[in-house]
Amino acid sequence: MGIKTIANGSHTAQAIYYKGVREIMDQIVIKQLEFVRQITINAVKEMSEETLDIIPEGFNNNVRWNLGHIYLIQEIFAFHFSGEPVQIPENFKRLFAKGTKPADWNEEPPTLEVLLELLTEQPKRIQESLHNRLAEQVKTPFTTGSGITLSTIGEFLNFSIYHEGMHYNTINILKRFADKSL
Repeated sequence: MGIKTIANGSHTAQAIYYKGVREIMDQIVIKQLEFVRQITINAVKEMSEETLDIIPEGFNNNVRWNLGHIYLIQEIFAFHFSGEPVQIPENFKRLFAKGTKPADWNEEPPTLEVLLELLTEQPKRIQESLHNRLAEQVKTPFTTGSGITLSTIGEFLNFSIYHEGMHYNTINILKRFADKSL
């Protein structure tokens, strides 16, 4: 993108222009996050508790695990790395962290109603806490399993959108198998 010269071409005018562009880009990322989240919620909101827990042969996890995992990872990526307070229920790391699976659960997982409430409120909290901060560097960059290093709040949010999309796809596959087993 080239530098847009405003009026006399001053650096102040250029800075104002770039600030406006950054704010628009931040809003686009937030809107994408909200859009993907609504698609995820729509995919599961009519499912029964029983169907949420079906683990087809060849899979380690179910739809409930994927929903909790989506919430947990986005909470960490959006709030922990940006230095904001996280809202992680006490048992979520034990139930939904990478490498966990329902076969190892020794406690009751959250209901669909609880998961939907958390998933619905999370993008609103992200918008309130992180708007206009997406270019901000985090204190501790993070390198993903695929070797991508995330250094800004915006990079973490963009990656969490991608991450949720992957799990949305898994949820749809699990739903297809669940429909066949009922």
